[in-house]
Amino acid sequence: MKQVLRILLAAVGILGVVAVAAVVYVTTFLDPEDFKPRLTAVVEDYTGLNVELDGALSWSFYPRIGVSVEKTRAWLSDQADDADPFAAVDRAEVSVAFAPLLRGEIAVDGLTLDGMRLNLRRDTQGEGNWEPLLERMAERDEKAETVLAPASAGPNADAGSLDVALSIASVNINNADISLRDAQSDTFWHAEELNISGSNVNPRDAFPLKVMLTLNRHDTLDAEVLAQPPDFSSEINLDTRFNLALAEHRFTMDKPVLTTRNRLEPEQKPQELSLEAGRVEASLDAQQLAVTDGIVKATLHHPQNWKGGLALALKFALEGDWDARTATLSDLQLSGPDGLDASGRLQLDNWLSDLHYAGKVTLSPLSLRPWLARAGVELNTRNPGALSDVALTSPIEGDAETLRLPELSLVVDDTTLTGRLAAGLDGTALDMDLEGDTLNVDRYLPAPPTDDQAGFGLVRRALADEPALLPRELLNGLDLDAALTLESLTLSGLTFDQPTLRLKGQDGVQRLDAFEAGFYDGSLNATGRVDARQEPLAWRLAPRVSRVKTAPLLDALGKRDAALSGRLNASGEFTTRGNTRADLVRRLNGSARVELNDGAIADVNVSQQLCEAVAGLQGRETRREWRDKTRFDHAAATFDVRDGVVHSDDVRVSVPGINVNGEGRYDLGRQRFDVLAGIRLVNTADAACKVNPRLEQLALPVRCEGATDADPGEWCSIDRDAFKENVGRQLGDEVENRLKDKLDEELGDGAADELRDGLKRLFD
Repeated sequence: MKQVLRILLAAVGILGVVAVAAVVYVTTFLDPEDFKPRLTAVVEDYTGLNVELDGALSWSFYPRIGVSVEKTRAWLSDQADDADPFAAVDRAEVSVAFAPLLRGEIAVDGLTLDGMRLNLRRDTQGEGNWEPLLERMAERDEKAETVLAPASAGPNADAGSLDVALSIASVNINNADISLRDAQSDTFWHAEELNISGSNVNPRDAFPLKVMLTLNRHDTLDAEVLAQPPDFSSEINLDTRFNLALAEHRFTMDKPVLTTRNRLEPEQKPQELSLEAGRVEASLDAQQLAVTDGIVKATLHHPQNWKGGLALALKFALEGDWDARTATLSDLQLSGPDGLDASGRLQLDNWLSDLHYAGKVTLSPLSLRPWLARAGVELNTRNPGALSDVALTSPIEGDAETLRLPELSLVVDDTTLTGRLAAGLDGTALDMDLEGDTLNVDRYLPAPPTDDQAGFGLVRRALADEPALLPRELLNGLDLDAALTLESLTLSGLTFDQPTLRLKGQDGVQRLDAFEAGFYDGSLNATGRVDARQEPLAWRLAPRVSRVKTAPLLDALGKRDAALSGRLNASGEFTTRGNTRADLVRRLNGSARVELNDGAIADVNVSQQLCEAVAGLQGRETRREWRDKTRFDHAAATFDVRDGVVHSDDVRVSVPGINVNGEGRYDLGRQRFDVLAGIRLVNTADAACKVNPRLEQLALPVRCEGATDADPGEWCSIDRDAFKENVGRQLGDEVENRLKDKLDEELGDGAADELRDGLKRLFD
């Protein structure tokens, strides 16, 4: 046994002496510069690159055998001699472990690339300068092993005869720089400070891998712009355990952590985005990708609207098939502050060319108010709790241009809407058909000013610009097809029963095809349109109401007891221009026909005033009890609207015993009216009082004027000046023509003149 051990030790000693002698011989008598021509020839033959080895080529032997080269540059075969090199390396080193060589194995111990630079170009046709290189390498792939065999093996050697153990103790790519100048999209991409490090790299077991780089993008190739900070910049870090699995043409990443810090503006805080997963697996043969237990985390910042960062998290699992262009996102769970909790699943098809997706989404109840505040929308609603309870669930489908919710169930506070909804992702299309229960729009309108604000309201309105009612640019490009049916709608204090709304529009013209609703025991329907192609907006509206009760309608409008009651029928057609309430009123034009039946005016009795005036004229007194309102059977008028002022010269009102004909005007902007009516007394069965037949031809003038928000009892009164003039003219002529001679005969000369003067004094 001892003899055997001595033999083994001697053999080892002899091998050691031989190895040392070999190292001394190589380092003394072999010049590594002699290998440069062969290296450049091998690279050119395999890749087609023209290589220049400007730096030194040197050996290292212990504790590892390796070769290093400095200042290497390579040009594509079609590049000019004075062009920037396609690739360059400041220093490259490859080493193999010494001990495995004694066993006839090659074990790559280290691979280092310092200062690698790649200059990639894509032309306007979309062809990259690297594509011919890849095609040549694919053509030469079958001969690669023979080409790369060592020269000492002979010209016909096969590299497969060498036992290569691919287990690299250390891989380091330091300070690499890769640029892509894309003329097709007019963008410039730049990956700088790229560092890749791995240890114990082998084809069987997982090994640690780290990648760090900064990725920049300029949105133009203009030289002056390229000298400025990039339009987009991202700091990227990847830390994982990587498994190559070369035999199965598969690679996996265990527990990868990918973090990014992205800047859209140089001075803004970075938007932080990270991806973590339990496992990422890619099969190159099957062209499949799987991600399990994935989670995307984001910390977003907004310099104006947000205080601090917005933290979001999306959990998911992914199954993707690159060959079939399909992917399945399952177990989706989005969470965030203020109660954000959404879940769902998504199936993507043809995601590289003609994307289509389908799935389901559910949003748990949450308040939209803080989310709208983050979007820069400051809410000051009449109901402070508006939009505080919002939830939805629906299947989801669509493509790269459209999002569709075919079976939407949406809850907004006290309103539930169901139906379908589709929208263009660029905001140019909206298609919906929804049904709902009750919707109170008023709760979402701006709150009225407080008492402290009201004192300065006039000044504030005078100095501030009134906001636009509709977004003109959106309307001008919107393709609209919308239908909405509700059980009840409240708007501006008005209640609409069973309203149905249908809207359609395209090419800048948005139409109200129909608005139909029950309206205060009657009905309302309207059509209209808005032409957004013009500046300012051009409007047309044709409303119609039938048998609407005016008392509850005016009550809802004025928040007080109605001054006018009856059944209203009206129709009209109007046009206007503008995009603010003030402009729309000021430029309003059109005509309308209005009728009011079985009506009454509260707090004033025209019949009482006329009867008392007539009784005084006839020398009598009225003894009946009067109601505190004026009842009438029928009222009608045709109105012409010119620049926000309503005119009419055919007002007709039929009161028992009284006929009224009038004319007047109403200023919609100032909300003031001035109406002069001529009232004639007629003896009818339901007349309020009996009059002398000769007074039936007498027109008694009544003037109604004032503001709509004033006391109705102060609106109307008899125009005594006009009445005296009319009475004096008509009765004076009657007395002179028929009674003067008889009165003078019976009462003496001058009696007729005294009677005429007495009638005039009656109304002084």
